[in-house]
Formats: sequence, structure tokens, C-alpha cells
Amino acid sequence: MSLATLPADFQQRLDRSAITRPMVVLWLLAASLIALDGFDFFIIGVALPFLQRDFSLGPAAVGLVASAAVAGSLVGSLTLGPLTDRVGRQPMLVADVILFVVATAGTALAWNLTSLVAFRFLVGVAIGADYPISVAYIVENVPTRHRDRLVIGAFSFQAVGALLGAIAGILVMQTFNRAYPSNDLMAIHYAWRWMLAIGVVLAIGVALLRLRVSLESPAYLLAKGDCGAASAAASVLLEQSITLVPEAVATAATPALSYPDLFAPAYRRQTILAAVPWFLQDIATYGVGIFTPVILGALAFSQSTGLMPQTLAAAQGSALVDLFLIGGFLLALLLVKPLGPIVLQITGFLGMAVGLGLLAASTALPESSRAALELVFEGFLLFNLLMNAGPNATTFLLSGAVFPAAIRASGAGLAAAVAKGGAVVGTLGLPVLQQALGLAPTLVLLAVLCVAAALVTVAFRVDTATAKTAETVDSASPERTV
Repeated sequence: MSLATLPADFQQRLDRSAITRPMVVLWLLAASLIALDGFDFFIIGVALPFLQRDFSLGPAAVGLVASAAVAGSLVGSLTLGPLTDRVGRQPMLVADVILFVVATAGTALAWNLTSLVAFRFLVGVAIGADYPISVAYIVENVPTRHRDRLVIGAFSFQAVGALLGAIAGILVMQTFNRAYPSNDLMAIHYAWRWMLAIGVVLAIGVALLRLRVSLESPAYLLAKGDCGAASAAASVLLEQSITLVPEAVATAATPALSYPDLFAPAYRRQTILAAVPWFLQDIATYGVGIFTPVILGALAFSQSTGLMPQTLAAAQGSALVDLFLIGGFLLALLLVKPLGPIVLQITGFLGMAVGLGLLAASTALPESSRAALELVFEGFLLFNLLMNAGPNATTFLLSGAVFPAAIRASGAGLAAAVAKGGAVVGTLGLPVLQQALGLAPTLVLLAVLCVAAALVTVAFRVDTATAKTAETVDSASPERTV
């Protein structure tokens, strides 16, 4: 039986259920993992100015440090995701927790560039495994009518994690500034370690939560034919005693589709829609997002003197911008049903392009002028608000909505892997491009990519109104409850 096929009796009972306490716990677990992802990917941007000086990093090395976790995430999603389907979600949860704690501790204790990049890569591998596990937990264990908003709601915790990263960076810098007001050397050597060590504490907290949740997905157990364990898991999930007998497990008559069909004419349009805009979005998102403190410092805070004042001011601006990331996700939650993901995605990409254009225009004005400062914050706020109200949420949704059930996981996994490739391009390329072309041309190039993503969405759009998140299954077999 395919993992994508759910027995009708269990799925129908799940769809009729109210939100139960175990569902809330599983959702919070998924959300906390995504928050940790956001914290980890964005804290490195706050720490970069100190890392550059401590390890004497050039532009290419800066990009390598920033992109190591993204590259690891690509590897993790491609390799550990399928492994989870074979050995079970719960064993992989434990292995993933151990890897994450060890890798985050290693980042804080790194002794040179090579060790730092290696540990950051391992952090990314762990995060890459989190995505398929977290999404599967939400999709398989909540009523269908709540799935879209619960998925976006959990994904919105990426912005919460980013805000925590900015706040953590500010607190660490203020601590060093008070302790060593006239000496940046201690901050250069140790501030970035403290920032990354906070990630260790958060990882341990999430690990404790994960280890307390031992519930395997009933759908996974049923797919493996273990009706006894599935009955026990379903009883816990739905908070009522349920017994699923073997003859009650029915499968759907689904088309014989496989991974190569993603590139066949019948589904090529969906594959392009799911993968290409997400790839282009991640170039801009990770390229700008990870380097937000650096860009803010270059644009609006260059008049500050000294490493600490300039970096602290940039991190404070980043924290303000992160509030609008959260606002963007709230807009996505409100608008995804009335407008649909396609309209949200197109509008979001165009808004991102306008925001980047404002940032580029600000570089033509005197740095200390009021007009330049206004353009900087207007550009960043517009970019981040519409990014999260649109593509950052909708690309994630569309990657699962546009494919039939038989190849939905394969299509979503391919799109996510392609997107991570875009993230690597953004984080590796932005420092080099900024040095070679200047800040303004780099921002204009990112704006052009956003417009291209909007055009691809228009050209390859599909009707998602009839897309079903629930599996189509034979509902003739009865369910016996005890």
C-alpha cells in the first residue's frame, strides 16, 4: 500500500473529528521545529560581521558559511526524507534530534572555517529531515478542513524564529558592549559563539519536546499493514478507543504514476509551477533574508562608527523588519481561502520586486538623509510583508496541491529540493555579486528574478480550486469502534 493512500474509515473519522489535544501537541512540535529552522538560518546573518573578522573571511568564504546549512538542508530533504518512509518516522525523529543537538553545539565550538562550515552543513541536514516529517505529521493527523491554514500557521513560525534570532543577537551584542565598551576584540572572538550557543539551548528544548512525543502516524502504520499499532495510535490521536481490523483497510484504485511522470507532458506544467517560482523566490528570500543585518548596515547605518554600533543598529533594524514577516504570514492565513494561492503568489512576487526597487533607489541618495532612511525601511517592509503574505507561504502549499496523490510527495520533494538550490545560489552569490557589481545592481537583479517568478506563475498556473488534500479512497469498508 502506498504511503499516500489512507484507509477511508480512518480518514473519514479523522475528518469528522474536532481538533484534539494530541493534534495540538503534534502541530506545536512541527511549529517549534520550523521556528528553530528560522532562528538558525537567520542568526548566522547577525553573527557574520564578527565571524568575518575572527576568521578573516573574504566574500566567497562569507557566502560559504551562510549557505552551508542551506546546502545541508537540500541533502537532508533528498536523503533522510525517503529513509523516514522506510524505517518509520519515530526512529528518524530520535536520530534527527541527536544530529541537530550535536551539530548546533559544534557550530558554537568551531575552531576554524572548515569546522564551522562542516557543522553548519550537518545542522542543515537535520533541518532538511525536519521538513518532510513535520509536514507529514500535520497533513496526516489533522482534519482536512483545517489543513491549509494549519500548514501555513506552522510555516509562519519561521518568521517567529527569525525574530528570536534578531533579538538574541541584540542581547548578546548589548552584553558585550556593556562589559567591554572600548574593546571590540572580545566580541569578535566570542559574541558569535554566544549567538550560536543560544541555538544549542533551543535545540535541546525542542529535543526534549520531541522525545516526549512517541506517537507514530496512524496512516503510516496502516500503510505498513500494522493495524494493531495503528489502532492504538488512532485511539490516542482521536481521544477515543478505535480498532481497525485488516479487512477494514481498503486502498484506492489510483493511477500507476511514479517519479518520472513528474517530467512527462501530463504533469510537466505542474512541476514547473511548483519548482521554478520557488527556486527564484528562494534566491531572493535567502539572499536578502540571511544578509538582512548586513544590508541594513550598508544602506542606513554606515554613518555609525565601529563594529559594535553598526552591527547592533543593523540587528535592531532586522528585528523591526521581522515583525512584518509575521504580519505577512497572518495576511496569508486570512487571504488564502478567498483569493487562492495563485493570486497571492503573483501579487506577492510583484510586491517583492517593488520593495527591492525601493532599496536600490535608496543607494542614490545621501546615506544620512531622511529620504534614504525612509526608502530603506519602506523597501524592506514591503519586501518582507508581501513575501510572507504570498510566495513564502504559497509555494509551500502549491507544491502539494497541484499533483495527484500518487506522486504528490515526490512532486513536493522535488520542488523543495529545487528551492533549496535557489537558496544556495542566493547565499553564495550575493556577497560576490555585491562586491563585483555594487549593492544597487544586485538588488535590481533580485527584483528582476521576482518579476520572472510572477510571469512563470501566470504562464504555468493551474486551477487549484478542485485540488483535494484528502486522499480519494474506497469508503465501503466499515470501521469498528470499541
